[in-house]
Amino acid sequence: MADNIVLKNEETNDLGRIEMAPEVLEIIIGIAAAKVDGVYSMRGSLANNISALLGRQNRGKGVKLSNTDTDLAVDVYTFLNYGVSVPKVANEIQEKVRQQVLFMTGIELAAVNVHIQGMVPEKEEPTVDPNNLFEENGDE
Repeated sequence: MADNIVLKNEETNDLGRIEMAPEVLEIIIGIAAAKVDGVYSMRGSLANNISALLGRQNRGKGVKLSNTDTDLAVDVYTFLNYGVSVPKVANEIQEKVRQQVLFMTGIELAAVNVHIQGMVPEKEEPTVDPNNLFEENGDE
């Protein structure tokens, strides 16, 4: 999607058009989805991963826009924390994304499709006691 999105201006005064780059919408969607409880991260591409290694953060990763003449839909690709209710988190992503886009741009999305790419287990705490590295019982 390369073309800018023209925002509809409900005001009667004709000051000109308002255009927004699709990347702006992707950033809004990416941040809204990432803030939902249960979301571990958004899916990124190899270019996103290289940018992250260089210290740059791509807020629009894991978001794909589909634009027709009349509708705008979005696909959100995400990883969830293990143990969450997948339908509940996916529904919340749909609602948060739809609300944020409407609030910030006035655009009503035709669809918010959520793609769960994986589940990420909780980090386990190390079971090695630093004071007893070789598990000596002291019974010797």
